[in-house]
Amino acid sequence: MFVYVLRRLSQTALVLAITSLLVFGGLYLVGDPVEILVNPSADQIEKERAAAALGLDKPIHEQYLTFVKGALTGNLGNSFVYARPALQVIFERMPATLELAFLAMLIAVTIGIPLGLYAGLRPGSPVSKAIMAGSILGFSLPTFWVGLILIIVFAVQLGWLPSTGRGPTTEVLGLQLSILNVEGLKYALLPAINLALFKLSLIIRLTRAQVREQSLLDYIKFARAKGLSNRRVIGVHLLKNIMIPLVTVIGLELGSVIAFAVVTETIFAWPGMGKLVIDSIFQLDRPVVVAYLLVVVFMFILINLVVDLLYSILDPRVRLADVRS
Repeated sequence: MFVYVLRRLSQTALVLAITSLLVFGGLYLVGDPVEILVNPSADQIEKERAAAALGLDKPIHEQYLTFVKGALTGNLGNSFVYARPALQVIFERMPATLELAFLAMLIAVTIGIPLGLYAGLRPGSPVSKAIMAGSILGFSLPTFWVGLILIIVFAVQLGWLPSTGRGPTTEVLGLQLSILNVEGLKYALLPAINLALFKLSLIIRLTRAQVREQSLLDYIKFARAKGLSNRRVIGVHLLKNIMIPLVTVIGLELGSVIAFAVVTETIFAWPGMGKLVIDSIFQLDRPVVVAYLLVVVFMFILINLVVDLLYSILDPRVRLADVRS
């Protein structure tokens, strides 16, 4: 297991290097940050002075090598806009994105698995058909449209929840979290629901498919033939086996929620990493964009590694296969 973890971490370095090269080159082709950061009325000398101060007067390969040298020491450069280390700017926004992503996945899992389980056990009932129809809507409706509807209904018309921004926060281990107090949770609820909708539909359909498939297998029939109660058959035998693919999908979707929370954070003006990177793209703040993508890629790989380890715990055959190899 230890060798497997080391091998995966070594692969992470290669992925991060390729990502940084592609992003750095792509941002170089987009435009010149000096044209945005410097006053339009500035003369050419002032623009050249600003480019030299930001290190943009050098050829692209020299800029990239300078970036790599700094990255090896944990320095991904200073933000052109905030004049602070790019990683520091991102880490300040990270708690907001993480708490929104975890709250969204919590909503998706706690609602999606029971609904999918019910739909799989009673596929012909009207409630099950309504659940599946709702899951189709969750897949079909665009995130930005759902977000606007949530704001119009629950914030504007009913006035139950705030529409934008992040509420008061509570400090925990140096992190500012808003979901740990009632007022902050009100601000996080609408964007979390909007972010969870697609994942909720996915978990419902996956859970239903797994329940229908596992219910036809011999071990379930044998458990019922032994006279075990329906609650024990479902709660012990069925759930244990359907959780193996569910854990994999939930882990991967958690990474995608963190990476693609950009639309939701923009709609609800949520001050997370997603909104930060959108603003940085418009301002051509290269260090922040590159640092953001590297951080997200690293988090995605780390989550995948944790999912693989959990998979080996749930399914001993995976662990044994790794030992034999």
